[in-house]
Amino acid sequence: MNLVPSVLRRHRGIEIKTPGELDAMRAAGIVVARTLAAVAEAAKPGVSTGDLDEIAEQTIRAAGAVPSFKGYHGFPASICASVNEQVVHGIPAKTTVLAEGDLLSVDCGAILDGWHGDSAVTLAIGAVSTADQALSAATRAAMLAGIEAAVPGARLTDISHAVQSSAETSSAADGTSYGQIVEYGGHGIGTEMHMEPFLPNVGKPGKGPKLKPGMALAIEPMLTGGSAETVELEDGWTVVTADGSRAAHWEHTVAITEDGPRVLTLPEGS
Repeated sequence: MNLVPSVLRRHRGIEIKTPGELDAMRAAGIVVARTLAAVAEAAKPGVSTGDLDEIAEQTIRAAGAVPSFKGYHGFPASICASVNEQVVHGIPAKTTVLAEGDLLSVDCGAILDGWHGDSAVTLAIGAVSTADQALSAATRAAMLAGIEAAVPGARLTDISHAVQSSAETSSAADGTSYGQIVEYGGHGIGTEMHMEPFLPNVGKPGKGPKLKPGMALAIEPMLTGGSAETVELEDGWTVVTADGSRAAHWEHTVAITEDGPRVLTLPEGS
């Protein structure tokens, strides 16, 4: 009989959860989904990203959860709010007021009963350009392709390759060479927000640890409308495109199960 708690079991350093613990992660994921829905409803021209951060924190705490991001290595807010050329880790502020045509990526994490959920969406503020709509759609499609590859017996980079291949397919279909961010990627998640393994968004298939039931991964592609080169701003957090092109970011927390990928950050009832 194995008397070791599941959260202490590892496969190549990757935390393995029981089905019940994945259910607990699902509860945290529902809080995240509910929070992103509240933010999306409020995200309109004239609203500041600081206002959205307040809504997010209130929603998370009202559910009895704690924001994962606030205070994490000193991050000052409950969401990352990245506008236009900002790729990830944008710091919300009352002085950052959304305008018609902006593209806003919102990343949100919550801790409930010691378990983490992490998800991101890209929102159109008012009417956005056709190019920005296509960029966001291509990024979301890449995430969904990565999720489909998250099955038992596959290798970690099978997910990476699926994300990359989807982005390349969208580039060809849209007649645009989307920049694929390689410095940032997905990650293991569970009793901590960022855990082993790092999940690249590009790569050859068939490499890395074998995926096993009980693993949980945050799958999160980021694409740009131009160069993939990025720059970190002096605030030590905000990452922007080097050429000023716009960026999109989509993310879900996904569990590996015997029945296939289980998305833990879908809205309740999904």
